[in-house]
Amino acid sequence: MSAKQKSDGQDHYDSSQIQVLEGLEHVRLRPGMYIGSTGYDGLHHLLKEIADNSIDEAIAGECTRVEITLLKDGGVRVVDNGRGIPVDIHPKTGKSSLETVLTVLNAGGKFGGGGYKVSSGLHGVGSSVVNALSTKMIAEVCKNGEIYHIEFEKGKTTSELQKLGKTQRRGTSITFYPDPAIFKETTTFDYDWVSHYARHQAYLTKGILIAVKDERTGAQEAFYFEGGIKSYVRRLNEGKEVLTDDIFYVEKQVEEAEIEVALQYNDTFAETIKPFANNVLTPDGGMHVMGFRTGLNRVINDYARKNGILKEKEPNLTGDDIKEGLTAVILVKLPDPQFEGQTKNKLGNPEVRGYVDKVVTEYFGYYLEENPAVAKKIVQKATLAARARKAARAARDNVIRKGAFEGLNLPSKLADCSSRDRSECELFIVEGNSAAGSAKEGRNPKIQAILPLRGKVLNTERARLDKMLANQELVSLIKGLGVGIGDQFDISGLRYDKIIFMTDADVDGLHIATLLMTFFFRYMPEVIKAGHVYLAKPPLFGLTKGTGNNRKIDYLYDEVALEKRLAEKIAERKAAGVKIDENQERFKQAGYTAQNRFKGLGEMDAKQLWETTMDPENRILVQVHIDDAEKADAVFTKLMGDQVDLRKNFIQAGAASVDLNELDF
Repeated sequence: MSAKQKSDGQDHYDSSQIQVLEGLEHVRLRPGMYIGSTGYDGLHHLLKEIADNSIDEAIAGECTRVEITLLKDGGVRVVDNGRGIPVDIHPKTGKSSLETVLTVLNAGGKFGGGGYKVSSGLHGVGSSVVNALSTKMIAEVCKNGEIYHIEFEKGKTTSELQKLGKTQRRGTSITFYPDPAIFKETTTFDYDWVSHYARHQAYLTKGILIAVKDERTGAQEAFYFEGGIKSYVRRLNEGKEVLTDDIFYVEKQVEEAEIEVALQYNDTFAETIKPFANNVLTPDGGMHVMGFRTGLNRVINDYARKNGILKEKEPNLTGDDIKEGLTAVILVKLPDPQFEGQTKNKLGNPEVRGYVDKVVTEYFGYYLEENPAVAKKIVQKATLAARARKAARAARDNVIRKGAFEGLNLPSKLADCSSRDRSECELFIVEGNSAAGSAKEGRNPKIQAILPLRGKVLNTERARLDKMLANQELVSLIKGLGVGIGDQFDISGLRYDKIIFMTDADVDGLHIATLLMTFFFRYMPEVIKAGHVYLAKPPLFGLTKGTGNNRKIDYLYDEVALEKRLAEKIAERKAAGVKIDENQERFKQAGYTAQNRFKGLGEMDAKQLWETTMDPENRILVQVHIDDAEKADAVFTKLMGDQVDLRKNFIQAGAASVDLNELDF
């Protein structure tokens, strides 16, 4: 391990650096005010609050190892080798500083008391809130050669601070058990979430080792990245053809801010930027991203003009041209970051824009001058993007009309609904004319629109906008949606609340659905994020009982459901004394007169399609989410990109474990 603990044998982190703003109030009464929700996200927020404290020790250069253990009994333990929370008596509360931090809201070393120069946990409420929302919390601190121990229940001290013995170690251990009375949905921690969190914190903090262990399953991992955010960029570009093997990286101090930037271009048409402030992801960007873009655009345009790649009368390359194929991680560390909103999605410090601009302009400028072959590839990619952008604008002007929401110039193949209340309108994107015919006949025409697709749509993973707009099927879809495309995209024009992919329940149908999801993910991710995209789930089997007017069909959606239904019916008949002929087919043993396996939607008549797949009272819809955009990006790159071996390995590795009910993008 290369990082060195900054300790001279004396701990300068003491009670004078712990400030108390107010007492612990209302946390159990209104937990959502402090952790956002009491569901899955809120539960894992508890773990993040505790682990972030250990990460802050690492940022301060005082910790090299963090261990997160999911315990068999439902608790979680976070251990670090930092300085240890102070244990001396706090002058304001009369309690130990350890007890104060864990029982008093807004008590901590992050309010300007000198405990931390930079931290992600700005509010200082984390540890005490976790304590208040846990049935039990156990804290142990190794400090000054002693082991200190204290316990709590629901935020109240149940075991006073005591010494357990001598030690040469140092650091803090926090064990807590979320209260099921608060977290009624679940108190079970998700190992994948913990692993994801640990990996990313290791990327953002060079030289720290973060180990994760799950005692429930035996799973364990450890993350350590000497390259820090350079390693992160390398991971983000896995599966993509990069323009150069080298990754640009700079780390500089400007005033009181630390600026880190790493970037590398690939041959795709998408941009991936991960901006962080004090290790907190800011997905909506902010001043650090604005400064990065300004500096990057200036440097590339200046280089292109200086070297004659851009002629005198040619306009500058735009930000859209320059960002094509860009992968970048921006990390700024500030003593007083100003996040916009409680969710910390955007950084608002105006001075940071200038800091990042200055660093990128100076050092990326040096990089291009010193690496002319790399610079040429980057500028050529941007100029090619500029030409494609102009072609795309011409194509878009020809096919995208304004006023789509009012229903003007809609695609001729669209069988629209009559309602203009978007909240109740649904668009079914249907595979094939046969299924579309049944859907049109069986639908509720007031609220359900039908758009048939002919064959498989274009794979937009490897297509620029100009090529995409030459595809008639996608043009019809864009027109029907009413949101525009590219720089004219506006989600407020969306004409339907639900966009439902209705494809056959076979390999070809799933492929078409994947092509559609690729299009939405790459060109209209806002539509997915807003919860408008769904997959219809048509049945695979129909079991018929009776004939004529007494005929009834039970629909089953997969092989497992079919076998379960047949077994149940056979058992019921045996229990009722019916003699079962073991030579008969299983469906006949179960009392059915026929069993039909649907090969496609086109085999269903209008009534069947309505009853099974379109009727809001009976249908099954699977909503498409983007829970982890980074993971989704990697999946689409592997599945829909050019590298056949990556796709083959991905499919072979995951095919056996796929559950179509839990597709998670």
